[in-house]
Amino acid sequence: MSSSHQTPVFALPSHPQRTLIIVRRFGFGLLLFLLLAGGLRLAINRSEAESLRQRTEAGLSRSVIAVRSKPGEVSRKIVLPASLRGNTETQLYARSNGYLSAWHKTIGDQVKKGELLAVIDVPELEQELAQAHAAAAQIKVRLELARSTLKRWTLLKDTDSVIQQEFDEKRSAVLQAEADLAAAQVNVKRLEKVEDYRRIVAPFAGVITRRSVDVGSLINAGSQELFALTQIDPLRLTVWVPQAYADDVKVGQDVAVRSTDVQGKPVSARVEHVAGALDPVNRSRQVDIALPNKEGKLLPGSYVEISINVVGSKASPLVVPANVLVIDQAGTHVVIVDAEKRIAFRPVKLGRDFGREVEVLEGMGPGDVLVASPSDLLVEGETVSVVEVQKKPDDKAKEKSVAKL
Repeated sequence: MSSSHQTPVFALPSHPQRTLIIVRRFGFGLLLFLLLAGGLRLAINRSEAESLRQRTEAGLSRSVIAVRSKPGEVSRKIVLPASLRGNTETQLYARSNGYLSAWHKTIGDQVKKGELLAVIDVPELEQELAQAHAAAAQIKVRLELARSTLKRWTLLKDTDSVIQQEFDEKRSAVLQAEADLAAAQVNVKRLEKVEDYRRIVAPFAGVITRRSVDVGSLINAGSQELFALTQIDPLRLTVWVPQAYADDVKVGQDVAVRSTDVQGKPVSARVEHVAGALDPVNRSRQVDIALPNKEGKLLPGSYVEISINVVGSKASPLVVPANVLVIDQAGTHVVIVDAEKRIAFRPVKLGRDFGREVEVLEGMGPGDVLVASPSDLLVEGETVSVVEVQKKPDDKAKEKSVAKL
């Protein structure tokens, strides 16, 4: 019996089977690669989307211009417009009818009190005055005759040579002549006074600012201006102080007057009169100011600006620009930007109105960031981007504020 050793034989796959295996392995690897690439791309897309969302939100946040509230000041300077006028101004009229025979002063001439300006020719008046003098002389002669007659009749009455009635008639004639003489003398004085009206004289020292007649002009009493006379030293001006400052202007207070026509420093003037009430129409107080003008550089009628330092009894709690206020049906409030740059609406209580600035009594604190000219589209809690913030005033900036009205 013989035995034989047999070696196992492995059958190799055929060619088609090997191709199929290679294709399957390649497809599995490709699928794995695609899955890995898709996951990576998804992660990148998510990161880019988040970044884009953040950039979009930052770009869409509303931009606002903001200012800061500041403490009020005890002293303020207000600038008011005014026109210069003479301390005393008058128009001169004739008090008698006639023709202008001569004028001795014209526009720009300086005159003294009582100085002759013009003369009016009144021929009829001269005739009336001559007749009045003649009538008075006649009555005076008649009075002297009546008195001498009464004297003789008095002697006769003492001897009972005349009756009482005749004596009374002589005495009555004397009394009547005395009354007639008095009336004639009054008429003479009246006509002499009227004759004085022919002379147009200056009622006070000043400068002629207007002459309205020429030689030969027909003059009607009281109907036509002859001259305009103005006292230019001192000058006078009137300003209307707004109600917010009305109580802070006092008699005797110094003010500064600046004219654009006169170079140099402002001229110092003084408050002379302060009205005891406000004008109900414009809610302001009349203030009269006297301005020295010895050199005559300032002319009546010129436009000037008056600077008044008004000192209140206490500092204003807070002062904000008027353009930060929002006034609607809900009342008056401001729009504040908090530390997180979010919008907050706060109601406020206002005090005095300074024109460009307003006093705030309640509702906010110093240094609050306020939106200037807030838009109607702003909503509570909205995040905004602050474009500009006005810096808080430092010690050097705490100068007297100027309100130009």
